[in-house]
Formats: sequence, structure tokens, C-alpha cells
Amino acid sequence: MSFWDIIWFIIISFAFIAYLMVLFNIIADLFRDHDLGGGWKAVWIVLLIFFPLITALVYLIVRGRGMAERQMKSVNAAVAAQDAYIKQVAGSGQSASDQIASAKALLDSGAITQAEFEALKAKALS
Repeated sequence: MSFWDIIWFIIISFAFIAYLMVLFNIIADLFRDHDLGGGWKAVWIVLLIFFPLITALVYLIVRGRGMAERQMKSVNAAVAAQDAYIKQVAGSGQSASDQIASAKALLDSGAITQAEFEALKAKALS
């Protein structure tokens, strides 16, 4: 195997991996798009199977802008969900004194032990 065979193999491998990434992004975008009907999604998938390179290029040209917008919308929704979860886990936005007061009420009612109260207090103060 010559040097140029190795270079050619690397170029072809890169192109194939890039094509697969584009193909998977197109398929993910098809399933992410709620405005596109199921019939049209099936047509795009069938065309991707039988005419892969041409269909991928046409899809990127025709629906590329919407593809980016749907991706951004999906990322923003994920970030918002993550922020809401973090806020919920961090004590629902309560201050440290509110968290300690809630923990003290649980201790007084017998729902938690003294050790659990100390752990909650340390967490609230950190």
C-alpha cells in the first residue's frame, strides 16, 4: 500500500463519516419537525434511501434554515428544562434561612432525624 493509497483512504473515510453525520441530522430534523406531515416525512426517508446524496443536498438547500431554527428551539427547551430542574433541586428558590426553617419543621414533626436535619442545614448554608 502506497502513501497516496493511505491519503485517499483517509479522505474517503472523512467524506463518508461527514455524510453519515449529515444523514443522521436530516433524519433527526425530520422527526423533530411537527409541522411536516407523516406522508412527507416518509417521502423524504424513501428518497434518502434511494437517492442519498442528491436528496441530502436538496434537503439542506430547501429546509436548511428551518433545520437550524428547530435545532435552536430544541436546545433552548432543553436548557430551560435543565434550569427548572436545577432550581427545583436547589430548594425551589428558597433562601438558606427558609430551607433551614423547613428542615426544622420536619425535625419537629418527627419526619427526619437530627442527623438528617444537620445535613440539610449544612447543604442550605453551603
